[in-house]
Amino acid sequence: MLINFLVGLPVIVLCVVLQALFLALCARRYVSLRRRMNASPTWRGDVRLLSMVMVVMLIGNYVQMALWALLFLLLGEFEDFTTALYFSGVTFATLGYGDVVLSQPWRLLSPLEAANGILMFGVSTAIMTAAVVDIIKQHASGEHAER
Repeated sequence: MLINFLVGLPVIVLCVVLQALFLALCARRYVSLRRRMNASPTWRGDVRLLSMVMVVMLIGNYVQMALWALLFLLLGEFEDFTTALYFSGVTFATLGYGDVVLSQPWRLLSPLEAANGILMFGVSTAIMTAAVVDIIKQHASGEHAER
């Protein structure tokens, strides 16, 4: 049990750092685009901003799934990256289909990845919600006229 935690912990830490990196990238890009948009705000700009946030955070989560998949490959749990990534995605998203599972010695990595994934999806959801709230506030304050 302890070995699973010790093997999974560095991946969790790396995922947290990656999430922070993608979050910072997303926030900086959002602010930059929003400043430019304020000169001539449009509904297309809103769509562009929200799409950018969603895509960047989705890519960030996908990179983290790939990182877990690489760990599973290194441990010899899967023969190919596609299967490892499938298992990782299902686990990271906490779906847990059960059609592909880890071997007994590494089985406890699954709940670690699921806990990591639910936390990272929560952070992604928070940044997306913040962007939506910001745009709603722009419209409510009259700062953002309809065009």
